[in-house]
Order: sequence, then structure tokens, then C-alpha cells
Amino acid sequence: MGTDRRVPARPTARTRPQARESSSRPLEGRTIVVTRAAAQAARFTQLLQAAGARVIEAPAIVITPPASWEPLDSALAALPTFSWVVFTSVNGVGMVDGRLTALGLTWSALAGRRVAAIGPATADALREHGVRVDVVPAEYRAEGLVERLRGLLDRGDRLLLPRAAQTRDVLVTSLRALDVEVVEVPAYATRRADGNSAGLGQALAAGAVDAITFTSSSTARNFVEMFSEAERRAWRGRVTVAAIGPITAATAAEYGLATDIMPAEYTIPALARAIVDWFARIPQRPGRRGRRNA
Repeated sequence: MGTDRRVPARPTARTRPQARESSSRPLEGRTIVVTRAAAQAARFTQLLQAAGARVIEAPAIVITPPASWEPLDSALAALPTFSWVVFTSVNGVGMVDGRLTALGLTWSALAGRRVAAIGPATADALREHGVRVDVVPAEYRAEGLVERLRGLLDRGDRLLLPRAAQTRDVLVTSLRALDVEVVEVPAYATRRADGNSAGLGQALAAGAVDAITFTSSSTARNFVEMFSEAERRAWRGRVTVAAIGPITAATAAEYGLATDIMPAEYTIPALARAIVDWFARIPQRPGRRGRRNA
């Protein structure tokens, strides 16, 4: 790539306001793909747009009810038999809220149970229902939650774990190794969203997209599998990849996608800030989209 050797024009009173606007909107001119489920994308989209980005919402997953409500309903009816209730997502909180209402119960049914949340967003969702959250790990993933609970659990404690169906089992396995009983019930399911790939694939191949964001392993897996291997080759390595955490990044890596951006804190606001910081360091040349190594 050639070097632009033009001498920048000296700022004038007319150009200074534009410079200030640019510096306050570091994603101006950037196009970012958000792959979160449609019902969850709004906050992430707002944060990126506030920084000036053009956002393409391309949901890679759809949140659905589990195959049956019976396991969750039975567990909620038996809440007094549990020592702990462990929530691993905002989705789980939402689905439990719906089932408590369907059963004629309220969140006060958790009184006397200790409650753990995998991260601050999940904890905030619980607090909105008046639930006192006892544990939030410093590292917002299953391994961090296990380490935080280690030493707090008593042998024989009974834990209720309402979460997505077909989730990786490291949490259950690790907790059971602490000599506690874990009752895992499906609170919701995810499936691949359809119909987002045609125009998006063309935009990716044409270099019209600056970054793809993945906020879970399922978004990474489902997004990549929307495209054929030939389609992936057309844009793989040419688009910045942003992953919310190491598990998501590892899933992307299984498909040959190296993660460029990963925040130290595995939250949506932190991911948005990391994207802003990344692109703020990459000059955007006239007529070009900013890309890795630009």
C-alpha cells in the first residue's frame, strides 16, 4: 500500500469543529456486524452507534423455549430443597421469571437460597427482580464461577442450574467435583438464525465490513456456518474479529478466525469500548474501510 504524502491542511476555525466531532466518534465510517440474538442486540448496537459506527444486525442465534418446561417447572416448585441457585445468563433470568409467573410464584420463592450470577449483566437482571446476589466471580465464565464458589459450598449442598440446553458441561462437571449435587435444567434453547447470509457475504467479500463481533460461542459457530468454505475464504483474514472472551475466541479459532479484539472484562460495554479503542488507533484513509494492518 502506498503512503499518503500529502501535507495535512492547517486547522482553521471552520475545520476544528469537524475534528472534535471525529475524535468524539472514533467509529465514524466503520461498519460493524453484531451477531447477537435480535432481542439482545439493542444495547450493544446503541453503544457502537454512539461512537459513530454503522451497525449491521445479523443475528446468528434465536432464543427459544426448551423442548419442555416440565424440568424447570418441577425445579422451581421444589426451590426450598436447594441451597443455591446459579444463573449463567440474562436469558436464564428472563425465562425463570416467565415460569415463576406461570406457576403463580414470585421471585420471593428464592428467599433463603444463596444466588450466584456468572457476571454483572446477569446480576443486574436478578437485582431488577429484587433478588440479592451473593456471588459474582471476577472472571465472567464458568471456570471463574467455580473458583469463586470453591470454599463457599458445603459438601452435600444442592444447586439449581437453569441454563441453555446443550451448553458445555465444564460448569456441571467442576461443581460436582466439589461434592455437591447439581440439578441442571434447560431454561431455554438456541438455534441458528436463518436468512442473514446472502447480502452480508457480499459485503464481507467486498471489504465493506470492518469488524464482526461474537458475544458467545454459539454466535461465532452459527455465523461462520452460514457461509460455505469458499465464501469464508473470500473474507477470512480481511475483517477484524472481536470476541467477548476466551471461550468465544476459541470457538472462532476452530473455523480459522483469529480474534483481534477481546476485552479484559467479558461484558458487552467492555467489548464496545475495546472496539472503539482498537479502531481509534487505526487511521482511516479516504475512500477505504479501516481493516487489520491498515
